[in-house]
Amino acid sequence: MKKTGDYLGSPADLDGVVSVTPQPVAGAAIGIIVVNLVYPKLPGNVANASTFAFPVDYEVIDLAIEQLFEADPGAVDQIVQAAKRLEARGVRAIVGACGYFANFQTQVQAAVRVPVLLSSLAQLPLIKTSLRADQRIAVLVADIQGATPELLANVNATPDKVTFVDIGSLPEFHAIRYGETTLDNGALKRETGPSPKGGSGRQTGPEHRRPPLGM
Repeated sequence: MKKTGDYLGSPADLDGVVSVTPQPVAGAAIGIIVVNLVYPKLPGNVANASTFAFPVDYEVIDLAIEQLFEADPGAVDQIVQAAKRLEARGVRAIVGACGYFANFQTQVQAAVRVPVLLSSLAQLPLIKTSLRADQRIAVLVADIQGATPELLANVNATPDKVTFVDIGSLPEFHAIRYGETTLDNGALKRETGPSPKGGSGRQTGPEHRRPPLGM
């Protein structure tokens, strides 16, 4: 029996005739686009391959992170080309390693044939469906100015249940935000995670919170 496709469906397929799309490597399920920003990428970070229990492939693009925050049209071509290279290497879906890749969701989606979910913000519609009427979604962001209704609209999310919380201005987040090589991950966890008494580790003041969008 001849098997056609880039992935084998079962061990039994190894005993058959296999025909695949020409590509230099195989086996990576997910392709990830990352910005060339140097900081400690610990397990759990999308840019650390050990985060995943399955093979992933990366494309690194040389953009300033601010270009993502600002939805810079000049970044579109480089991001699209990175997605096409991942698709050519056989990935089955493409994601981005920064939530602000949502600004480029529609352009990449139109350029490739595999599923595209460039931002974790694409989970918001599903999360919203699970909430009670009095509940909201807190989204921690690296750039509060770039956290806009347009950013959400690119992934079919609406602002009515979302509160953006600025963590980009926290000193503990500077290594990630500005590409520094030393990160105090313990301090970052304490400032952004739950405190022993409940609530967030730091009582974020109004100056670091964007009011509920659409209100």
